[in-house]
Amino acid sequence: MARVAKINVALLALTIFCALGVVTSQHKARKLFVELQNEKERAQQMDAEWGRLQLEQSTLVTPGRVESLARQQLQMQIPPSDQVRYIRMSGIMLGQP
Repeated sequence: MARVAKINVALLALTIFCALGVVTSQHKARKLFVELQNEKERAQQMDAEWGRLQLEQSTLVTPGRVESLARQQLQMQIPPSDQVRYIRMSGIMLGQP
């Protein structure tokens, strides 16, 4: 009878240990899931920011804007046609004729 009681106590302890293991692993899984969701949200925010930055860059480098800034801030001008020189390179004409 004492042996059966010891086995029952051992089985009860094993059951409690397994139950605590299940609870611990579920808690870790939930924490990891929340972390995963946060990282997915952060990735979406970064994608949106990347799109905004690409749009901003394309706006900043338009030829009209660059020419306008060159004229206004740097006082640059298009040279007269008699000052323009063309260079031939391997049969390819560089510049505009």
